[in-house]
Amino acid sequence: MRTLLVYPRFPPSFWSFEPILRLVGKKALMPPLGLLTVAALLPEGWECRLADRNVGPVSEADWDWAELVLVSGMLAQRSDLHQVIDEARDRRKPVVVGGPYASALPDRVRDAGADFLVLDEAELSLPAFLDALAAGATGGTFTARGAKPELIATPPPRFDLLDLDAYDSMCVQFSRGCPFLCEFCDITVLYGRRPRTKTPAQMLAEYDRLYALGWRGPVFIVDDNFIGNRKAARELLRETAHWQARHGYPFHFDTEATIELADDQQLLDLMVACKFGAVFIGIETPDEASLARTGKHQNLRSPLDSSVRRITRAGIRVMAGFIVGFDHEEPRADERIVEFIERTAVPTAALSMLQALPGTALWQRLERENRLREESPSANQTSLTNFVTTRPIEQVASEYVNAFRRLYDPIAFLDRTWRYFLEFGADRDSAGPKAVASRSVDWTGVRALLTVVWRQGVKRRSRWVFWHHLVSILRHNPEAWEHYLVVCAHNEHFLVFRELIQHEITAQVRLRTVARTAGRAEPEEGRPT
Repeated sequence: MRTLLVYPRFPPSFWSFEPILRLVGKKALMPPLGLLTVAALLPEGWECRLADRNVGPVSEADWDWAELVLVSGMLAQRSDLHQVIDEARDRRKPVVVGGPYASALPDRVRDAGADFLVLDEAELSLPAFLDALAAGATGGTFTARGAKPELIATPPPRFDLLDLDAYDSMCVQFSRGCPFLCEFCDITVLYGRRPRTKTPAQMLAEYDRLYALGWRGPVFIVDDNFIGNRKAARELLRETAHWQARHGYPFHFDTEATIELADDQQLLDLMVACKFGAVFIGIETPDEASLARTGKHQNLRSPLDSSVRRITRAGIRVMAGFIVGFDHEEPRADERIVEFIERTAVPTAALSMLQALPGTALWQRLERENRLREESPSANQTSLTNFVTTRPIEQVASEYVNAFRRLYDPIAFLDRTWRYFLEFGADRDSAGPKAVASRSVDWTGVRALLTVVWRQGVKRRSRWVFWHHLVSILRHNPEAWEHYLVVCAHNEHFLVFRELIQHEITAQVRLRTVARTAGRAEPEEGRPT
């Protein structure tokens, strides 16, 4: 069976980094790991091609070649996913859709014209689809019905289908599931509360495949909580450290984890030894009352400020997530979030408006309270909440936009980044010998850094601040200078994105206000029904 795996486009987002990707000659941040895993689960003998629409359009030659089209995507990709279905049906190609969006809202994908829905995790639902297809079925829905597969039999993804040069980073997955019950999070809905992991041998086999294909550089471990099973994470890290040393440290890793990472020095030391560079952590809000109401109790066990500093001083950069729009949030949430970020000096702070995602405890509660709005939830930062807020939406939106503008002002960003990297890695000697990779000169990277230095060190009004901070880093923490410049480069994207945030959010608030003024059936935020 000639199978075309199509990955829909993402809209511009906080994490899309388009200006940076152009600087380094890449087309997308990371490849579609889910589709690569599905390709590995298909029967031996099936021919597969990957078409990532974030890299480029699907060619007519690929459309003509295909006998079957497989599509997977997240909520943020829903618009282009529907477009892919339309294009496939126009060419009379049978369409199979799976992934988080289809699993969360199957009726919407079915109504969009998908022939087959393969829901939940493919290890369990894909075999039934394959049997039905072999029996001549022309449509149907296949689900794991709540069952969760163990990952010890999951094969390595089909990395060979990729154009490696198109991507800034590769990605692998070690675990699925998270033990926590945050009200707004859909991870437990999709993957359950028991973290299931691959074995270290499986992960090393995936490293070997990437290495054999010639990949050198960033590898993102896409787990939603890498330390959900700490014992298994330690075992993997020990084996990864040996693998890295044997191969000359060809990869540097990033991942996601809970703030509890700060309380486990052994885990921190192992991650540093494996050459982990950054970790994304959901701080959500410095307001303890909001954290308690939303069930984020793990963020209340230790002071957030000191936890962030411990991870920073270990030599792992914290990227922090924040949310505006919690129920009963006190006014001036923007000031409290900005104050926390400035106090901890975290350079990369991702802000989002709270979204009620299908199946979550938040979704169910708001549905009971008749507070869900008709529009689909969004996993992007450019959308208002999809529910009636307990504060006026104009107030929430204004604070959200203001926080973005303040955090990514050129001078504020440079000041924060400078202060962060003065402290970065201050305690890293506790991890033992530092991992040092042998490296060749990457002229594309050199050109990108020179471009950033030209823009930030010559053209902008913040140029004297840039040079002062760079010289200070070279004097006081010289091992961090490259990290510092790379993070400085990120503001090439954030400067553009904060303008997009202001434009999109302001326009959506205006539309809601006009709808209420015109007497349409618009619920009034701040007075939930």
